Amino acid sequence: MRRPRSRWAARCWPLFLAALLLTGAGLTGEALAVPRGAAGAATAKAPPTPLLWKVSGRDGATLYLLGSFHLLRPDDYPLAPEVDAAFAHATRVLFELPAEQVQSPALAAQMLQAATRTDGRSLRDDLTPARWAALQTYAAQHGLALDALSGYDPWFVALTVSLSEMAAQGLDPSLGLDQHFMRAAQQANKPTGGLETATEQIALLDGMSADEQQQMLAEALDDARDGNQQTRALHDAWRRGDATRLWSEMGLDMKREYPALYRNINVERNDRWLPKLEQRLQAGQGTTLVIVGSLHLLGPDGVVEKLRARGYQVDRICETCK
Repeated sequence: MRRPRSRWAARCWPLFLAALLLTGAGLTGEALAVPRGAAGAATAKAPPTPLLWKVSGRDGATLYLLGSFHLLRPDDYPLAPEVDAAFAHATRVLFELPAEQVQSPALAAQMLQAATRTDGRSLRDDLTPARWAALQTYAAQHGLALDALSGYDPWFVALTVSLSEMAAQGLDPSLGLDQHFMRAAQQANKPTGGLETATEQIALLDGMSADEQQQMLAEALDDARDGNQQTRALHDAWRRGDATRLWSEMGLDMKREYPALYRNINVERNDRWLPKLEQRLQAGQGTTLVIVGSLHLLGPDGVVEKLRARGYQVDRICETCK
């Protein structure tokens, strides 16, 4: 029996929260014995419809808010002209994490230290016999080094399974929108910054309850078994710029079914970001491009509505949406 769609939300948010961390830490690909899918040559497609908003501040100060998908394919590029124009106009680019932390070799040790078990138990001790058997089967079928992962927490193993499946679809963290613009900013000598630190993001993952971690692993295995339908649907919705579907099927379900997790991951983080964003809207700050996970921009608790509530003019920038 398929699990209710709402449960997917409890897994996808931590997954995309960790995509940058895992890439920066060098923990994808061979480092975890995760088979990398062949992305193939890029094919001609219309550019993705952007989740892009313009926020008008004081005396010409401007924020562009761009909703990211943290893992993309080669054929998700080139981006829409509106996105390239926002980057060209920006004098600074902000991400969830500072680029220097994502690219730091120290991130790998930090991530592994947080995920390593210190309670004297193994992964198998945390799982039901049926769930352990399902993980064994998956590992055998996909060449996953289960022995190497048995000393880690379930959330880390769940991320490994999920990223393995996304890689098989050609979705690659190194091609994600965040990574793309980190490289572009470096090439253009644009200053960059982060809204939070890697330590804060790792703490969110490691702070998940035992039940949330086990469910996250179960959902990762279920989605793999079902052909990754939810992952495909999420990526397709992002490509279409379908803010309504992303919010209704992901954010709203999570808010209703997992209010504590929703509050920790979305509400409290967004609230912590607001003072930093408002600082960039003061006179003399120029134009800033902000690139964060798409769901942080959506819904009543999203950054877009929070800035509107504070009196700023916020307009979606999307030629194909008109």
